[in-house]
Amino acid sequence: MNPTQAAIERAVSLPPEKIHRLKGYGLRTSADGYLFRPTSVDEIRKVLEIARKSGRQVVLRGAGRSYGDANVGSECVIVDINRMNRVLSWDPQTGLIDCEAGVTIEGLWRTGLEDGYWPPVVSGTMYPTLGGALGMNIHGKNSFKVGTIGDQVVELEVLFPTGELKVLAKDDPLFYEVISSAGLLGIITRAKIQMKRIHSGNLKVLAVSCANWDEQIEIFNQYEHNSDYMVSWIDCFGKGKQNGRGQIHVGWYLDESAKYPPSLLAYNQDLPDSIMGVFPKSSVWMILKKFNNRPGMHFINYAKHQAGKMLGNGKEIEQSLVAFSFLLDYVPNWRNAYLPGGFIQYQSFVPREHAKDVFTQEIAMQQEAKLESFLGVFKLHKPDNFLFSHAVNGYSFALDFKVTDKNWPRIEKLCHRMNDVVLQAGGRFYFAKDSTLRPSDVRAYLGADTLERYRKLKAQYDPDGILTTDLARRLELV
Repeated sequence: MNPTQAAIERAVSLPPEKIHRLKGYGLRTSADGYLFRPTSVDEIRKVLEIARKSGRQVVLRGAGRSYGDANVGSECVIVDINRMNRVLSWDPQTGLIDCEAGVTIEGLWRTGLEDGYWPPVVSGTMYPTLGGALGMNIHGKNSFKVGTIGDQVVELEVLFPTGELKVLAKDDPLFYEVISSAGLLGIITRAKIQMKRIHSGNLKVLAVSCANWDEQIEIFNQYEHNSDYMVSWIDCFGKGKQNGRGQIHVGWYLDESAKYPPSLLAYNQDLPDSIMGVFPKSSVWMILKKFNNRPGMHFINYAKHQAGKMLGNGKEIEQSLVAFSFLLDYVPNWRNAYLPGGFIQYQSFVPREHAKDVFTQEIAMQQEAKLESFLGVFKLHKPDNFLFSHAVNGYSFALDFKVTDKNWPRIEKLCHRMNDVVLQAGGRFYFAKDSTLRPSDVRAYLGADTLERYRKLKAQYDPDGILTTDLARRLELV
């Protein structure tokens, strides 16, 4: 068969109506692919066969919550697992939930809440699928205490491109290699997770205003061993002695005296759709868009810091688990405020002893470049044993950068400079948040041994190299 005939057969075997343009969560990256939505393992096998016969690679996609290009692939077959969303079993006595990979974090908490259980690790949005969350091994505001979502899994079912279906438990090394592997080794089809026993749907939350990084780290140290959650908002416009200023929120589970407290009813957790019952939140992004520029965000960050210092500092409130956990879901369509260019998120993970110096430098670099992040988030972590681990015994700092055609080269240069500082301190990165890593950065933080282990696994479980993403291509992981 000559190349022209092969190209014609490939075009014929994949119907054009399957072509869709898919975007990363930051709306910056996109790619056209052939979208399939299987509902079973057998249907996934059929899609893999279609991809092979058409000479296409395959990208795994959950809810598309990875910020950059980790869930898109140019001219690839896209396996969207959202329709594989059945809870297969739920045991309210033990808190074990067994479900398909398309079940979302929202599906987990809605299943367990009324029986007194909460997902043990959640991201800042409730909409990621379990398969995507495990592929990236997400962390939460309690990472310092319980680790990542992978640490909470009891059993995993994985379909490999070879056609082999394996059930993995924690005593199998492959368990720690599939989780975190960014969908490049196998397709997670089912997972059994141990949910967290709770006795209230509310948390006690303490707000503490901090003037700089020294105060931030002091408060984290103070509450590290006797709190359930910690997270801090950072004002990246703070200069000099105010570099690192912001507000920490520390959370504790509550124990309500009632046997069936109303806070465990799902409808009492639902986020309101309006502000003060009047102004629809669906319109808030249009107001945010007017302020979504450097002067506007400088003002908003300053006002937030002053309000936290004068009004909220040292105060305790009760807050629902949903409201505390899923801030990214509070304003519908908030990402539209970043259009037309979208945004990227940059997150670095740095060992304790170097965190203050590295994050001080990151903010100073942003200010020097006049590219301050409009939102900074600071968290504490502990290390883990997963293949592409981002975790350290230390802190992470997540940054949101608005992208335009004009500023993109400068943002990319800034991120590369920050990468160098992070790597010098023994830091790490997170594929779910990445848009700017270079192949050399990945080689530096993962190390030769990890990458060699990954390539051997790839050769064994995906010998034809069928699983890919645009991120994997960019970082030379395929």
